[in-house]
Amino acid sequence: MKILVLNSGSSSIKYALFEMSNQHVEISGIIEAIGSPESLHSYQLNVDYTNKKQVNQHEVSSHKHGLQEIFKTLTQLKLITQVVDLLCIGHRVVHGGEKFSQPTIITNEVLEEIKLVTPLAPLHNPANLLGIEEARAYAPNTPQVAVFDTAFHQTLPDYAFQYAVPEKWYSQLAVRRYGFHGTSHFYVAKQVAKSLEKPLESLNIISLHLGNGASMAAIKQGLSIDTSMGMSPLEGLIMGTRSGDLDPAIIFYLQDKLELSCAEIKNSLNKESGLKGICHENDMRAVHQLAESGDKQAQLALAMVSYRIKKYIGAYFAVLGEVDAIVFTGGIGENDSVLREMCCADLKLFGIAVDSDKNRQVSTDIRHIEQEGMPVKILVIATNEELEIALQAKACIA
Repeated sequence: MKILVLNSGSSSIKYALFEMSNQHVEISGIIEAIGSPESLHSYQLNVDYTNKKQVNQHEVSSHKHGLQEIFKTLTQLKLITQVVDLLCIGHRVVHGGEKFSQPTIITNEVLEEIKLVTPLAPLHNPANLLGIEEARAYAPNTPQVAVFDTAFHQTLPDYAFQYAVPEKWYSQLAVRRYGFHGTSHFYVAKQVAKSLEKPLESLNIISLHLGNGASMAAIKQGLSIDTSMGMSPLEGLIMGTRSGDLDPAIIFYLQDKLELSCAEIKNSLNKESGLKGICHENDMRAVHQLAESGDKQAQLALAMVSYRIKKYIGAYFAVLGEVDAIVFTGGIGENDSVLREMCCADLKLFGIAVDSDKNRQVSTDIRHIEQEGMPVKILVIATNEELEIALQAKACIA
């Protein structure tokens, strides 16, 4: 029983093929720079539990061509003999608006509904839709399932998702908090429950997905009740190139003083801010190197990022009432021991304290890094959004 997971971007397609009987990924890959002579198809083959990497460089002219390339690779490697061997194809869709709170089998009607919320995610949903349409054309008899980044956060109460703006902005234009990284937050929350050997429905968890894009979620008895990202992924934590929380009056000030257009400000806040805006580097590894060499702006960037995260930890303690566990995930959350310790420093009053030795250990396994005897467990868990999409697609088909 195999499921193919596709994540279609504007010029790329990421994919992974899972054997669902043991949840093993047989191959994962990406086609980059679609439409360019420098197109690159790289994949990792894991059939015999060894990692064999392959890179093919030749022009992939379109997403349709890219999907043909993927299926050709799967058949040549004998991972499938034909498309109908697949139980289904699972698609990552960034924004599902209020319509979609569960994974959904894709029909023509569902496609139209996804198109209706595309203005809420103009950078992501069009590319997701393109991948869906090409996959449906290529494999018309294979069920296709949409799994939405926003779905997990559809359990937010109205007082958490509504903004204090004119009510018609919400009722007529759908202006509200949606949240993102839902598949990641849900996946690691379930892993926390397994590690603690308790039902997810009995746990209160603060989840930190920290990567170039970053968000936090307050999870009460298995349900998301608050999250740091808002109507778009721009709100919340300081990220690689995104500003995070910002006084909206700054936008009007910039328009007046610098005569910047809305498009220019939008570009700056999404692509020139965050770590990059503070210290000219958006890769956290480079920021650490600069900070260690004495660069004041890089040191400031680390202080600002950890301070913002700590503020959200305090806020989520307040809304949850009590917390069983904090979990770090994402590329930075899983690998940056220094930032993890900075985020949890001076929080013993909340029952939070990191064991420095445990925190510095490197492993792909689930790790507990809290000090002995502390009531709040602190875990480091590698996220697996592709597997979560496959699991949700399988459940949807069932």
